[in-house]
Amino acid sequence: MDPQDVDLTAPFGPVLLPNPLVTAAGCGGTGRELARFVPLDALGAVTTRTVMPEPRAGHPAPRAVAVPAGVLTALGLPGPGIDAFVEHELPWLAERGARVVVSVAGQRIEEFATLAARLGGLPGVVGLELNIGGPAHADLGLVFAANPAISYDLVRAVRRAAPADLPVYAKLAPDVLSITDIAAACVQAGADGLSMINTLPGLEIDPVTLRPALAAGPGGLSGPAVRPVALRCVHQVRAAMLAGRVPEVPVLGMGGIRTGRDALAFAAAGASAFAVGSALLHDPTAPLRILDELRTELAARGLAAFTDAVGLAHRTDPPRGPR
Repeated sequence: MDPQDVDLTAPFGPVLLPNPLVTAAGCGGTGRELARFVPLDALGAVTTRTVMPEPRAGHPAPRAVAVPAGVLTALGLPGPGIDAFVEHELPWLAERGARVVVSVAGQRIEEFATLAARLGGLPGVVGLELNIGGPAHADLGLVFAANPAISYDLVRAVRRAAPADLPVYAKLAPDVLSITDIAAACVQAGADGLSMINTLPGLEIDPVTLRPALAAGPGGLSGPAVRPVALRCVHQVRAAMLAGRVPEVPVLGMGGIRTGRDALAFAAAGASAFAVGSALLHDPTAPLRILDELRTELAARGLAAFTDAVGLAHRTDPPRGPR
C-alpha cells in the first residue's frame, strides 16, 4: 500500500479533523511561533496556551530545565487573559484556517464556566479543553482532577454554560488514585471527550546550588519519560469504556509523542487523536514528519485509515505487524 493513500481523517466526537495530530496546550505558543515552520491549517487542530479570566504573569525564571528523557517546566499559566485572547490571538488563528481548541483554567469552578460561555460561537473554535489537572494549579490548592466529585461539578458547570454545539474535553492528571473514576465522573457530567494526560509532577535539583532548579520548586514533567505512563492511562480508560464502566467518548492521547510509531501506539491503546507537545520545543517541524511516519506505519500494516488502528491493543484476534 502506498502511504500517501492512507486516510488520516479523524472523527473526534462531533468534529471531523483532517488528520489526528493536535498540538498540546501551550507548546505551540500563540500559534505565531509555530506558523513560521508549519501551516496551521495542515494540523488537525491547534490547542492554545491555557487562557484564564485575568492576565497572569506566571512564575519567575527559571521556568524550564532539561532532565533525562524530558523537560521539567513550571510556567505558572502566564497569559494576557480572556479579553486580550479574544481580541488579538483568536482572530489571527482563525484567519489562518486553524481549527482551535482553547485550553481554559480558573481558580474557581465559576471561572471555568464564565470562560466557556465567552468562547462559544467564536470563529475557528472547535472545542474547549478544561485544564483541570495541571501541576500549575498546585500552588493555588486547585488540582480539580484529583477528586471525582469536584471534577463532576466543574465539567457540569462548564457544560451548562457552553453552547450545546461546542465540544468540551476534560484534561486528566495521571497522578490520581483512580483515573477511570475521574474519567467516568467527567463524562457523566457531560464531557464530550477526554485529553490524557497532563504532565507528571516532578522536581530537579541544581547540581551547583543544590537547590530546586526551577524557581517555583516542583514542575510538570513532559517528554519521552512520561510516554509509558500516558499509554497506560489511555489503555486503562479505553478498557473501562469497553467494559461499560466509563461512557464511551473520544480520547485525545498525549505524552512523549515524537514519532509516527509513538502516535500509532496511542491509537492502538484507544486514542482517537493525539497531541504533540515537547517535541515542538526542539523540532517545530515535527508535526509534518510525524504525520508522514504515521502514514508509513499504517501502510506497512495494511491499514487503509487511521481509524482502523484505534483500539487495536484491545482486540483478541492475532496481532497485526508490519508486512
